[in-house]
Amino acid sequence: MKSEWKQSLKDSVVSNDELARLFGVDQDILAPVAARYPMRITRHYLGLIGGVGDPIWRQCVPDPMELQDGVSLPDPLNEGGLSPVPGLIHRYPDRVVWLVSNSCAVYCRFCMRKRQVGCCGIEGTLAEQSAPLDYIRDTGTIRDVILSGGDPLLLDDDRLDDILASLRAIPHVEIIRIGTRVPVTLPERITPKLCKLLQRYHPIYVNTHFNHPRELTPQSRLACAMLADAGIPLGNQTVLMEGVNDDPAVMADLFRGLLAMRVRPYYLHQMDLVRGTRHFRTTVERGLEIMASLRGFVSGMAVPYYVVDLPEGKGKVPLLPGYERGADGAFRLTTYSGEVVAYREL
Repeated sequence: MKSEWKQSLKDSVVSNDELARLFGVDQDILAPVAARYPMRITRHYLGLIGGVGDPIWRQCVPDPMELQDGVSLPDPLNEGGLSPVPGLIHRYPDRVVWLVSNSCAVYCRFCMRKRQVGCCGIEGTLAEQSAPLDYIRDTGTIRDVILSGGDPLLLDDDRLDDILASLRAIPHVEIIRIGTRVPVTLPERITPKLCKLLQRYHPIYVNTHFNHPRELTPQSRLACAMLADAGIPLGNQTVLMEGVNDDPAVMADLFRGLLAMRVRPYYLHQMDLVRGTRHFRTTVERGLEIMASLRGFVSGMAVPYYVVDLPEGKGKVPLLPGYERGADGAFRLTTYSGEVVAYREL
């Protein structure tokens, strides 16, 4: 018998024709974009759309502007250059990102991995999957492993169990993190069985990805409550996007709501310089204004770090009110290794 979440995933909207019929838009506008960057929208997330062009629509429906970005790069963070073996990114000395899935419940239009997620398989054969695990096992400096993709929680429970058990068998791996958006887009994936599975491998941390207060649905609240009741600390990474959440009141409502759900706002990301996402990008000054508006009006526990993920894989740098552009229009930012780099917006 197919599980509820798998049936929900199967029932997702993937047809331009269906989306066009539901909202009265021209499917000929959607088709070329979806042919390059796939579309999938779960019925749960589709139900949050209030109208064409609203904050939920912008996050999940193909937009012709995705094909008009000739300035940004497919891989500005140099993840390919930081991959010692396929499917693994080793940017910082003590942690790695393991891309265990190439699928998501909803293909977000702002995705940092637009170049590959949903476009080509990265799961590969079992032999290919063993290379990241062998690398982690052989590299004693790795203490923290982040499972990402795609969405790791779209893996079957048995496959996820295998991965977690293999990591827990490595003595120097202390922390396991899972990056997932299913509490937002496919909350029925969070089941009692899954929570019991995750409990066996503590310390497990889950970072999810809410971008707008409308995403804080009863179903998502229940999913997060189940994870929190299983003893799993929850964090959230929000992306700052024009026309979605670039408003102080929207951000305040989102972060307060997350904290009430036992989800700690962790990062607010400046939009990465990824090809196909330029129309989402705000200025850094706008992000700093929003951060300044939160201080004193929102609990400190609900205020995330506002960060830029620097090009060429130089890492995340927190930004605070008071940062100013230089005369050349660039921000001077210090990387985790102490290098001072000039960050310019496209």
